[in-house]
Amino acid sequence: MKTPRRRMRLAVFKALFQHEFRKDEDLEQILEEILDDSYDEKAKKDARRYIRNIKAHLQTIDDLISRYLERWTIDRLSAVDRNILRLGTYELLYEKDIPIEVTINEAIEIAKRYGTENSGKFVNGILDRIAKENAPKEKFDL
Repeated sequence: MKTPRRRMRLAVFKALFQHEFRKDEDLEQILEEILDDSYDEKAKKDARRYIRNIKAHLQTIDDLISRYLERWTIDRLSAVDRNILRLGTYELLYEKDIPIEVTINEAIEIAKRYGTENSGKFVNGILDRIAKENAPKEKFDL
């Protein structure tokens, strides 16, 4: 059973992923296509906030992810891994009420479901390092 929060994260991930192949379309409009009547109002509101903020901070998020990729560039990552990392990095840095472990575990679950057999470990390694060095200090106490 997926929690409403997990379904919301999946909607955000799917919108980010689809935007890779529909670059000329608005990311927020792509999200609206995904958010059907099965999502409650809180999930829709949260998903819209995530997308708006990821869009606003995308360069910062991508630059940070890139610092932790060894001998690799963000453009060479699979679209799945790249967008899970974007979602996870956003949540680590900007969503103050979500514990670090929850963010990382949710990202790993999405990676296992949609990525390759190595995606879960890869996403875990990158997000763990980003969290340790960049997450707001108060998140370590959640």
